[in-house]
Amino acid sequence: MRRGCIAVGKVECDGCHRPLEYGEHYLVVDVEGEGRQRLCTRCCKKRGYVTHKTNKGKQVDTFLPGE
Repeated sequence: MRRGCIAVGKVECDGCHRPLEYGEHYLVVDVEGEGRQRLCTRCCKKRGYVTHKTNKGKQVDTFLPGE
């Protein structure tokens, strides 16, 4: 399961181990056998979790799976 979140406390990316800044978006992914992973947007793009969507004429990045 994927959940898009916003950092409000001390959160570290499990991919690059970078601390996330207050208000930064990140993704929580439940991985079988490994538990929960928190990934920054940069690591999500590398792993293919970010999709692009057009909303009101603008291209937006989203963590939600494409239709």
